[in-house]
Amino acid sequence: MTGSWYIVQFKSNSHRVATRNLKQQGFKTFLPLQVRTRKSRTKFSTNIEPLFPGYMFVSIDLGKEPWHKINSTLGVSRLICQDGIPMKVPKEIVSALMSRCDSSGQLLPPEALASGDSVRILSGALANFIATVETFDSEQRIWVLMEIMGQVTRVQVALDQIKLQN
Repeated sequence: MTGSWYIVQFKSNSHRVATRNLKQQGFKTFLPLQVRTRKSRTKFSTNIEPLFPGYMFVSIDLGKEPWHKINSTLGVSRLICQDGIPMKVPKEIVSALMSRCDSSGQLLPPEALASGDSVRILSGALANFIATVETFDSEQRIWVLMEIMGQVTRVQVALDQIKLQN
């Protein structure tokens, strides 16, 4: 299938039903998943959940496939459209997400970072600066130390903004 990627909104907690029924109709789907740990009173529970709650990607060739039937698929709320035409998602975005997932769609852990690692800032106002990882947390927030104007400054960056230096 050489279709483009579009976004489908699925009904609450119906991603498995929606995926199964879309695949039975011949549509290719992609649902990125993440491991999430939550605290409920005194217990911690770990679940695998959609990365984008309520949404998944579906590949459609608009000229060849009857995409209107997606809206009546069991488990699906609607295909995201603008003026009656499905809104295309850039292939680069879906490809980048797919490259960060295993075969079941679950996000792979990021490159192993440790406190003291040297990283290069890839984007933003501090692009191309070299920094040292100070701390990071499970929400993928990373704090780095970098020298700016002769002083060491603590800066928060996103995981996708840095690259581990060799």
